[in-house]
Amino acid sequence: MRHGHPSDDELRENFDEVLTHVLAGRGVHTATGLDDDTQDALWAIAEAYPNATPELIDAARRAFAGQLDGSNAERWQEEMDNWFEEREERKAARERQQGSAEGS
Repeated sequence: MRHGHPSDDELRENFDEVLTHVLAGRGVHTATGLDDDTQDALWAIAEAYPNATPELIDAARRAFAGQLDGSNAERWQEEMDNWFEEREERKAARERQQGSAEGS
């Protein structure tokens, strides 16, 4: 059993292994340490089998590069922050509407 996060070298090995699998028509196995963006790109290749295009493979490589450089996680965090902010704004708007309706 692995403890902690995989190293970049382990992630590269996992990516290469999964890429080989999906190019051969197999799916993406779990517990690879690969993030959602990378797994989604790999699944796109698996679903395109046997017609995976170079563009799909390049997209998977870009997604994996984004995992390694942290840009996938940064984008995800920004999306989550925006989602929570919008949620709070909607909640505040509902409370204002309820307050004005009760004051009428």
